[in-house]
Amino acid sequence: MSMAAATSYSDAFIAAQQSASDNAATDAAQNGLKEEQWQQNLNEILQCPDCREFPPNLIEEFSSGDMVCASCGLVLGDRIIDTRSEWRTFANDDQNNDDPSRVGDSVNPLLNGSQLETNIAFEGRDARELQRLQSKAAKKNDKDSKQSNTALLAAYREISNFCDAMNISKTTQDAAKHIFKMTDDAKYFKGKSSEVIIAGCIFIACRQSNAPRTFREIFALTKVPKKEIGRTFKMLEKFLQDDKNKTFVRPINDGGAPPTLSATNATELCARYCSGLRFRNNHLMARISSELCEKSSSVKDLAGRSPLSVAAACIYMISHLMGEGKSSKQIASVAGVSDGTIKTAYRFLYQARDSLIDEEWLTKGGRLDRLLVN
Repeated sequence: MSMAAATSYSDAFIAAQQSASDNAATDAAQNGLKEEQWQQNLNEILQCPDCREFPPNLIEEFSSGDMVCASCGLVLGDRIIDTRSEWRTFANDDQNNDDPSRVGDSVNPLLNGSQLETNIAFEGRDARELQRLQSKAAKKNDKDSKQSNTALLAAYREISNFCDAMNISKTTQDAAKHIFKMTDDAKYFKGKSSEVIIAGCIFIACRQSNAPRTFREIFALTKVPKKEIGRTFKMLEKFLQDDKNKTFVRPINDGGAPPTLSATNATELCARYCSGLRFRNNHLMARISSELCEKSSSVKDLAGRSPLSVAAACIYMISHLMGEGKSSKQIASVAGVSDGTIKTAYRFLYQARDSLIDEEWLTKGGRLDRLLVN
């Protein structure tokens, strides 16, 4: 073999080796990219950038779907999926000591029956027959409970509508519904219309939740006569004070104390009346008016007067003392009493002004020369 042929052969061999090595490097690079693309880095740790604690103190709040740092409260992630079980156990409710688990809404204590119902959708030819059979069986088995639940739901809707119109809290609404349910189960009011019972339940629930309403306000809301509301209230008070019905107290008052059924006092009305008069500093006016109502109990001439007129007279006096004077007609429109009644009660307050007015009120902008001489 000649020297030139040997040289060309060696050059071809070297070129082939270089090409093979280049191809192997290219394949290795592509495989490396694929591996990096699908490889999961198990060393990644979610850490709070502010606290930088290790191990991180993180909490999954499934109610809001956030990942939150328990040390500083920083939200590190959102849309966390709740992976916990959604099953509920009814081991204590079922017989034969079995432990079935089902999903569904919680049982409403304000309704009767098991409340586990099945509704068949009206789709197709066979669904009509199934729906008819299901409705027939439901009426046969739960006729009484369904009728009572229908009446209860109608009463609950009416209670909610009345309470929403008066800005009564949800807790007070539930208390009124609970009282109505108790009277309905005991068949306590026989022959009385549901409107009268609802008015009495709302009135007594407001008193138990320390947000009392007057008979006049309940009458303006429900159109039930004030005398009828008073009779119903007396009957409900006697019913709730019975020994077997005292278990109702605990859902309303956390401590299980007896329900507050005392008469409405003027101090509890000042905050609502001041809110309706729209003072510049509503909180200050309500607080000072309430303090004046508490001191007004020492005025003998005001003994026996309606708390509405006493509260209105105190607001009338404080509004002029603090420089935000309101006329007696403006206060009368909010309190629901006549302006003459307010002026009469104010006269007794003005006569005892030296013992009623606190010096602290004068330091907050009050002046005695602003008071009207009645």
